[in-house]
Amino acid sequence: MGIKILQQSKSQKQKAEAYVFFAKAADMGNLKAMEKMADALLFGNFGMQNITAAIQLYESLAKEGSYKAQNALGFLSSYGIGMEYDQAKALIYYTFGSAGGSMMSQMILGYRYLSGINVLQNCEVALNHYKKVADYIADKLEKSEGIPVEKVRLTERPENLSSNSEILDWDIYQYYKFLAERGDVQIQKALYYFLKAAKAGSANAMAFIGKMYLEGNAAAPQNNATAFKYFSMAASKGNAIGLHGLGLLYFYGKGVPVNYAEALKYFQKAAEKGWPNAQFQLGFMYYSGSGVWKDYKLAFKYFYLASQSGQPLAIYYLAEMYATGTGVLRSCRTAVEKRLRFLKKRRCFQWHFSCGIELPFKDIHLARRLYDMAAQTSSDAHIPVFFALMKLETVHLLRDILFFNQFTMRWKWMKLDNTLGPYWDLFVIGLIVAVLIFLLRNRYG
Repeated sequence: MGIKILQQSKSQKQKAEAYVFFAKAADMGNLKAMEKMADALLFGNFGMQNITAAIQLYESLAKEGSYKAQNALGFLSSYGIGMEYDQAKALIYYTFGSAGGSMMSQMILGYRYLSGINVLQNCEVALNHYKKVADYIADKLEKSEGIPVEKVRLTERPENLSSNSEILDWDIYQYYKFLAERGDVQIQKALYYFLKAAKAGSANAMAFIGKMYLEGNAAAPQNNATAFKYFSMAASKGNAIGLHGLGLLYFYGKGVPVNYAEALKYFQKAAEKGWPNAQFQLGFMYYSGSGVWKDYKLAFKYFYLASQSGQPLAIYYLAEMYATGTGVLRSCRTAVEKRLRFLKKRRCFQWHFSCGIELPFKDIHLARRLYDMAAQTSSDAHIPVFFALMKLETVHLLRDILFFNQFTMRWKWMKLDNTLGPYWDLFVIGLIVAVLIFLLRNRYG
């Protein structure tokens, strides 16, 4: 019940109500609810931060075999937050977490072995940890036909679309993703706009309608014949997405008999136009020997071309080739780099700082704690920490002001870096220093 409310909630009040249900379920011993409450206590959701209570809850969960709790305790131990700083204990927690099936623990262990953090540096062990995560993500991608949508713009702008012509200037990938997250009503709007654009002659819109019918959703029920129709319309205009769509239908035998020769023909035409998903499919055909003789050199060529456009599965297979020395000279380091790039592409990182990447969420209290630790470590850090804390408090104050602003919703989502520029913090610090100097001169001058 709490998870459903949390997913559908749009206001802070609704989210707070969800946590009331989590608290009741946690009291009844529900492990998932206990995990939610522990996270809320750790990160201070809705003003309920209590790190000591969070740790106690995580420790109880860890005894029950919760890998999420193992992850959290490993993180807290590795940074000395609320408990003793102990890298050896953190390593144990992460090891148990990975044994329990935690992909995040696998990521963290992979980074530690790659960098030699409290363990002997070992690229092969790191590669093995990263492989487990990459295999898990790749398997999920391949089960959904493994065809992530790339960014495409509908550039045609027929005049007869009047005000609705603006839809043709959208980044269709982002729009489609947005609609898919908003439910059935919005997906129906997407289909409406795509149909209108297709009627006006947009080949990209025809191709995306084909994709919607190929995958199936509330607005466009799965229908291979309709998908074939729209893919064919787009392909007749030389559209790469339409050509690739026809290739998929023939490759998987959806609505037509499996025909690898036809699939190869359409994939080649789409690949020649630079479509990365078609380049990946050609690489896969040569890698697996599907309808063609295995040719690892050609597979590497097409995987590499697709990877240059960020096609995630192409990056995954390149990593496999480097890891096993298939068609290329084996290189553990290159394989690790490719797997990391693949994982970053799929946005599967959480708690990035544990993996040596960037922090994906903003936690003011954690930031203060880490700054304090830096200041305690070295006297040279006092001044940089002072300025960093000044920026942190300024951001915190502005965020609170903007959050409680009741006049316009747009202020709530204002990003300072985008609005004021990337160096706004230096400007503010300089302004504060100038004001202090002015005040001191007036007082003592």
